[in-house]
Amino acid sequence: MKLAADFRKNARDALKGKWGIAVIAGLIASLLNGTNTATGSFDINFNLPEDMQSGGGEISLEGLSFESIISEIPAGILAFFGAFFGMFLIITIVFGVAFFILGSIISVGYSSFNLDISDGKNGDISTLFSYFRQWKVCVLSNLLRVVYISLWSLLLFIPGIIASYSYAMVPYIVAENPDISPREALRRSKTLMVGNRWRLFCLQISFFGWVLLSILTLGIGFFWLIPYVETAQADFYREISSTRPRRSFGDPEFDYAFE
Repeated sequence: MKLAADFRKNARDALKGKWGIAVIAGLIASLLNGTNTATGSFDINFNLPEDMQSGGGEISLEGLSFESIISEIPAGILAFFGAFFGMFLIITIVFGVAFFILGSIISVGYSSFNLDISDGKNGDISTLFSYFRQWKVCVLSNLLRVVYISLWSLLLFIPGIIASYSYAMVPYIVAENPDISPREALRRSKTLMVGNRWRLFCLQISFFGWVLLSILTLGIGFFWLIPYVETAQADFYREISSTRPRRSFGDPEFDYAFE
């Protein structure tokens, strides 16, 4: 059974002579929310006085109540700011949905790109944008993955983490099976990850030192770290799915065969 060090070595070997295109692809995928190694979140907290939290009291500023301040503002200005806020909210929602759709498609394309690199092929930037015709399965599979992980996270923190690892192989599965149904993609990922969740965790945590080093370089190191991690994870998928390509004797192209 391969260990984290083996996957990292395979990734380094696969990236020899291809770091340039891998860095460019990783940068594009990162900008378009299409990587599989980074997540982000934000929280908005409103801290109210205790009496406000219990239903009483009012917001005031130097003795003026919130209601009295509002009453002094002309209705036209209030209507303007209300319309502005409503438009801003709509634009934010539309942008968020569009960004999610684009990121879902690019994520599958980037997974295919990294599989090619892991297989010893020359990566092609156009691969990142090659799944727009299959946008439905890309978006729906990613949406289902987010929903399932979120639902498990409602129970406890640990079940949410386990679910995130169970469905971690979805982009690779969709990349190789673009006609698959979203539910089947999630089912296959869950099956593949049985007994392999801890191995993927160990692989990811083994890059912790490189993450710290990248932070110390003011983030510049992430340009090289992202392709390194992504290629290692693609190699991990090849190993657990038993779909690693082999060369036929005398044939320069790869023949895919189950190990």
